[in-house]
Amino acid sequence: MTLVDLNEVEDVKAEPEAAATTIYVCITCRRPGDPDEGPRRGEAFADETIAAAVGTDLAVKRVRCLANCKRGLSAAVRRHDAWTYIFGDLDPASGARALVDGALLFAAASTDVMPWRGRPEALKRGLMARVPPMNFEGDE
Repeated sequence: MTLVDLNEVEDVKAEPEAAATTIYVCITCRRPGDPDEGPRRGEAFADETIAAAVGTDLAVKRVRCLANCKRGLSAAVRRHDAWTYIFGDLDPASGARALVDGALLFAAASTDVMPWRGRPEALKRGLMARVPPMNFEGDE
């Protein structure tokens, strides 16, 4: 992983309302047996995702626990008035780039779902769940 000066990437930490698509990265992820004290893998993964999103219109937000502990590293991708996607088992070396690429694909989609075609392989294998948008009225 690349070390990043987060002072240089403040624009990526925009409020979710300011960006149509937001990536939420779990900062509490750790492997079983990791010490409770000290930095968590999720914190470093959030830094990498922020760095990968520089220069895009995506927002990246840190979140404490996505309750996907057995399948961490975890993140969610949300777009206003669209489905939200929750991913797990993300690779620390390539998962941040996959999240950003998937979020950009989703942001450009003409429907309220993240396209399967073109989605990074890590987001196909690591899909844990998708959550309907607030205005969802059910399937007929």
